[in-house]
Amino acid sequence: MNEPSTNPEAAQISSARTPSLWEALVPVVTLVALIFVSVRVLEADAHLALILATAVASGVGIWTGHTWRFLEEGILEGIAIGLRAILILLVIGMLIGTWILAGIVPVMIDYGLRLLSPSFFLAATCIICSVVSISTGSSWTTAGTVGVALIGIGQGLGVPLPMVAGAVISGAYFGDKLSPLSDTTNLAPAVAGSELFEHVRYMLQTTIPALVLALVGYVILGLSIKGQVAETGAVALIRETLGTQFKLSPGLLLAPLLVVGMVVFRLPALPALLGGVGVGAVMAAAIQGADLSALVNVALNGYKPDTGVASVDQLLDNGGLFNMMSTVALILCALGFGGVMERSGMLAVLAGAVIRMARTAGSLVSATVVTCFGMNLLAPDQYLSIVVPGRMYREAYRKQGLEPRLLSRTLEDAGTLSSPLVPWNTCGAFMGTTLGVGAAAYAPYAFLNLATPLLAILIAFVGWGIVKGGARQDGKVPS
Repeated sequence: MNEPSTNPEAAQISSARTPSLWEALVPVVTLVALIFVSVRVLEADAHLALILATAVASGVGIWTGHTWRFLEEGILEGIAIGLRAILILLVIGMLIGTWILAGIVPVMIDYGLRLLSPSFFLAATCIICSVVSISTGSSWTTAGTVGVALIGIGQGLGVPLPMVAGAVISGAYFGDKLSPLSDTTNLAPAVAGSELFEHVRYMLQTTIPALVLALVGYVILGLSIKGQVAETGAVALIRETLGTQFKLSPGLLLAPLLVVGMVVFRLPALPALLGGVGVGAVMAAAIQGADLSALVNVALNGYKPDTGVASVDQLLDNGGLFNMMSTVALILCALGFGGVMERSGMLAVLAGAVIRMARTAGSLVSATVVTCFGMNLLAPDQYLSIVVPGRMYREAYRKQGLEPRLLSRTLEDAGTLSSPLVPWNTCGAFMGTTLGVGAAAYAPYAFLNLATPLLAILIAFVGWGIVKGGARQDGKVPS
């Protein structure tokens, strides 16, 4: 005869009931409403909305029989999932600051601007923004600087501005999705349980074909537009100012090549990026003549330019450990919400309603894509479109024997790339205001953003690069 359990946690689990679908929807509806009020009405960040929604989710959890202590442990477990990404984000803040001071980011931007071609303006726009976004890891910085200059060039040439804005968006989100310097690139694998550099390599299967398709589309559009493109004063001024402020040389490219080499040889992300910080600091001292005080300052506070040229100052005002804290706080709040939803069983109920229709890898990826896009529509924040579906589907992917990197890739393919296509999303609102073209107008020309989710679904149904049944390509068993 079995002895009665003396474990208080086990006892309270047995007394709790499974929430109904309607109960599980209460925190989600609350979150959507609060974020809408915060972002659209009050023009505030989503942090407080997430905290309040977490409180509502906890209330529902207690209503269904869970104790506060049990739910609190869920919050801590949810946050623990993102600790690696948070550490990497802090290091990335230092990396960006030191790389700008060293001239590494400026030389990459300068070389990218040289790709401006008189014959293929739209394709060149996409490539330039891709180079800048890979260098900075920020779609917003790319659009707000080089993107604005390219919009001005297109306007002077008579090129339809929605086409130019679409090309800018495609290039800007290429780096936002793929660059190890991007916060979403680090957040997605943290939520899904994969590793950063493995995640980046796996994303190439969808991102590179999508970029090729986008460039082909822009070439076709460009050839249909008469006129020639000349390097304007705006772009020339940026290049001239960069050349005046920094000693630009090809040798500076050794730093990003070193990080790429670390990716190829599968070094862990944190030491690899710390190595990049070290190389950047050495180059800043040896090539740009920076002293120890300047190095410490940019590592903590980021690079604060004062070139006298507003576009260049905006482009280079980036990096720093402290400047990552708002993103870190948002991640903590979002992961805490996901932790309560998972611990209380509400995520399982919501996921189960969708997963019952997802019997194959293709249908599960399709469900993930639709959910990510739905989050960008209903809860207008890019991070939530990654965190919430990631927490919802993580167990479903594991049960089907699918690798965590498939989930993390799909979160970016759909969550990251669909965010600027929604006018009331934070990303769509920013891009529309910055570029002077509404999301509804440029969305049909954001070819990379449109093609990548469709390729993700197609590749999943075909089964290319997807290992099912527990064996990965490297022979290891998914955890």
